[in-house]
Parts: sequence; structure tokens; C-alpha cells
Amino acid sequence: MGKLQEQMKADLFLKRYSPNTIRAYLHCIRNFAKYFMRPPAEMGETEVRQFMLHLAQDRQVSAFVQSMHVNALKFLYRITLRCPQVVEHLPYPKRPKTLPQVLTMQEVLALFTAIKSAKYKAILAIAYGAGLRVSEVCALKPTDIDSQRMLIHVRRGKGNKDRYVLLGETMLALLREYYQNARRKGDYLFPGQKPQNPLTPTAIRHVLKKVAAQAGLSKKITPHTLRHSFATHLLETGYDLRVVQTLLGHTSIQTTQRYTHITDRLLRLTRSPLDLIQKSESSPQNTARQ
Repeated sequence: MGKLQEQMKADLFLKRYSPNTIRAYLHCIRNFAKYFMRPPAEMGETEVRQFMLHLAQDRQVSAFVQSMHVNALKFLYRITLRCPQVVEHLPYPKRPKTLPQVLTMQEVLALFTAIKSAKYKAILAIAYGAGLRVSEVCALKPTDIDSQRMLIHVRRGKGNKDRYVLLGETMLALLREYYQNARRKGDYLFPGQKPQNPLTPTAIRHVLKKVAAQAGLSKKITPHTLRHSFATHLLETGYDLRVVQTLLGHTSIQTTQRYTHITDRLLRLTRSPLDLIQKSESSPQNTARQ
């Protein structure tokens, strides 16, 4: 499916999909073609549904991966092959509503205490302190740091959207320490092994995993855990949900609302009805009646 793959890749480029999404969609379509050992252009709704049923029955395939295949097939048949009827009734899987893993403020402090590298301390400070996605941290350039207005300009984040996020004083101090001592080359704030390229998300994940172990943290921690913790801690501090939505770059407020289910600020203020009953039973009035 070499020619079809190139055609779909061009269509994805024209639609301005991100490089990561393009790679993922093409991988999904190769899986589809490999399953039947036939070109997708020769297949239709029956084969598509049979393939998706195969994925749904595979316990090693998550709902997220299944959804990615649905998106890829819908793009292939709607845009590239211009046969929208093939995927018109293709359903999305129901994804489990799991709560994200978050760190306590004490665990975040332990994590940063364990980091020795000024570069990675600055990187993780931005990931947590500004709530950025790891890809957004990697894409930062020195010109995106506005120390006068205390803002960070995130360019072409998820959904190709720009936004401004917080630049705290501690974050700025760590960035200056790194920037003044690093022999940085190239356009990116955090260059990779090749100065013309940014640091990769994989490198950050590897360092974070190592540092978490050194800090004695048993939780599975990824760069996105820091973003989840940022949102949760802001809500626990009392910040408005709309403010958190803007800082995270969420299109829908419903995406941000998931963090209200894990913040314990309201839980701490709520009394269990069992406690209220016990308190009522032990009140002076009830004691006197007895």
C-alpha cells in the first residue's frame, strides 16, 4: 500500500495534522492492511467491522488504541479514498472513566530535591509549574519566555493552538540558572543530542523515571503526571475551573472537570453522614432523654 500510504500522508499534511498523529494513523492503516493482507481500497464495511471486532476482543488493545484505529480508518475512507459510506456507522469504543494519577505537593518537592541536573530541573519545573504537555516543553524556544510579563508562549500546542501560561518566579530562577551555565546551541531552549533538534519526550520520561526512583516514590510517574498534579493543586488551592481550563489549553470545560473528582479540598470540608448520626446520638439533648 505504498502509493495509498503516501497519498494519505499528503492528505494528513494538508489538514495540518501533527507529526505524531500522522505516524500513528499510518501505523493503524498498516495494521488494517496486514490483518487481511489486502489493500484497503479493495475492502469495505464488512472488513472494517471485522478488523475492529478483532481489536475489541484483544485484551492487550486499550480503548484508546482502538479509538485511534477508528479515527485513522475514518480519515482513510472519508478523505483519501472518498468512500465515507464504508465508515459511516463505525462506532467508537466506550472508554473507561479512570482518574489520573497525581502527586501530593510533598511528593513533588521530594522529586525536585532528587534532581541534580539544572537542565532537567528546569524542564520538570516548567512541566509541573506551568502544566505543559511534554511535547510543548520540548518545543520551547528562548524567545517564548517572557520574563517581563511573566508568561510562557506555547506555540502550536495540541490542536495547533497557541496560548500563554504562567511563568512563576521559582521557574524563572531555575531557567536562568540553566540558561547561564549551559553551553546551549541551536534554536531550542532544551536541545537534544543534535543541537538543531529539540530534546525528545522519551529522554525526559527516562530521566523522570530514574529521579522518581531516587526520590523513593512508588507511584508510576510520567511527565503527564506533573500536568495532572498542576491542575489538581490549582483547584485545591481554590482557583476557578475556567482559569485552569485556559492554562491547560482544554477546548472543552468537561475535560478539565475530571480534576474536580480527584481534588480533596471539598472532600475535607464534607462530613460523612455516619459521623453526623453519631454526633446526633451523643448530643446533650439525647443523653438527657436517656
